[in-house]
Amino acid sequence: MKRTEILQKVKLAMPEKRYIHTLGVEKQAIRLAEHYGENVEKASLAALLHDYAKYTDTKTQKDIIVQEKMDPRLLSYHPSLWHAPVGSFFAKTEFDVEDPDILEAIRVHTTGKIGMNTLDKILYLADYTEENRDFPGVEKARELVFQSLDQAMLYALGRTIIFLASKNSPIFPDTFEAYNDFSSKTIKGDVN
Repeated sequence: MKRTEILQKVKLAMPEKRYIHTLGVEKQAIRLAEHYGENVEKASLAALLHDYAKYTDTKTQKDIIVQEKMDPRLLSYHPSLWHAPVGSFFAKTEFDVEDPDILEAIRVHTTGKIGMNTLDKILYLADYTEENRDFPGVEKARELVFQSLDQAMLYALGRTIIFLASKNSPIFPDTFEAYNDFSSKTIKGDVN
């Protein structure tokens, strides 16, 4: 599918503000891919499709999670997490994306996971630090992303956990596990 077709379809699936965010994520993902020697086309496509399912109604998302035998734990957490794995499913079924790296980066862009690869980190952090984001700590995150993806992931995951805990929101286990994974790399000095 050509970029213009992808953009048209993505734009129809979300409000204008989210579309602007998506373009910002793509811009940041490309910058990070170039900086870290990752495939720019993969980073671009993952970014364009990362929020495609965000405005799909929750019943449809739930049905897809069940039918596709996705992680059943998702159903016990806030539906705002569901668009990532459902988006990965749509990337494959509606956009014919076959690349497992792109599909996985989309799938984990809200929660993180143990053993994230470079593209996973780039999409997660591009989403977190794109130019339209405005929240306490985003400037520090924007500095860290060009110094070390692992340090930036540790920072972003830690801030996310603190934010969710401050709202008494449940935190998906993969987020804790990802945080611990990056924390142990930092302790060992094994950071990218």
